[in-house]
Amino acid sequence: MDCDTLKIPSTPEQIKHLESYIKDLSTRHAISDDLYPNILISLTEAVNNAIIHGNNQDQDKYVHICFDKKNGSFVFKVTDQGEGFNPSQIPDPTLPENLECCGGRGVFLIKQLSDKVNFQNEGSTVEICFNIQ
Repeated sequence: MDCDTLKIPSTPEQIKHLESYIKDLSTRHAISDDLYPNILISLTEAVNNAIIHGNNQDQDKYVHICFDKKNGSFVFKVTDQGEGFNPSQIPDPTLPENLECCGGRGVFLIKQLSDKVNFQNEGSTVEICFNIQ
């Protein structure tokens, strides 16, 4: 995939670079005001998960964010250098027994705010699609 990329070290303070990356993409690709917050929140969650859970905040590992516009969609891929995970084993945060938990909502939010989510490379890559038609 020939895409527009951002590469950041795996420390939480690096997440600040994501917003300017998305703002730049928004300007260049006319991302609508309705779609922009969904993209920002979804990618922030995905990148945070990659930094914290995928790369264990290892400053020597990177998170790669890739953007492409294809087939009537904005497509983002977030890839970490971790070993991956099984997305089907994430507890449902809407179940009563999980409502009080302080984590576990990132993947749920991404699925709610985007049009399609696909996990690849044993979970170390998440592809997030937003329809623009």
